[in-house]
Amino acid sequence: MFSIMMAVSTVRLSDDAKLAVLQRVDRFRQWHCLDEKRYCLVCGEIITGREIKVTMGTRENRSLRITCPTKYCDAMPIEWVWPTDAVLVKIAMMEMERNWFCLITRRGRALQSCRKRKDT
Repeated sequence: MFSIMMAVSTVRLSDDAKLAVLQRVDRFRQWHCLDEKRYCLVCGEIITGREIKVTMGTRENRSLRITCPTKYCDAMPIEWVWPTDAVLVKIAMMEMERNWFCLITRRGRALQSCRKRKDT
């Protein structure tokens, strides 16, 4: 499998210019200010317009691109949703399920360890 690495450079913009870029590039949701929040479906973080990375291609394609600011996440606007109450409740429920699963896993390991000690 081949991977094409695009050369990009981070663009520093004034607040007004960054808001204009978000409004132009994000075709899925409107931006009214940089303090608006989005939930990234890829990394699970809530991000703001101020945090979003703006990059520009350095070779033939010099178009602007916006991506999630979270380290190791390069999600794009289609992968961001408004953090509505329903979305936040779903996030909380998933986190509780994950924590519950971790507790059950730890309990199972502890029981196995106890059984091994009894057998020796």
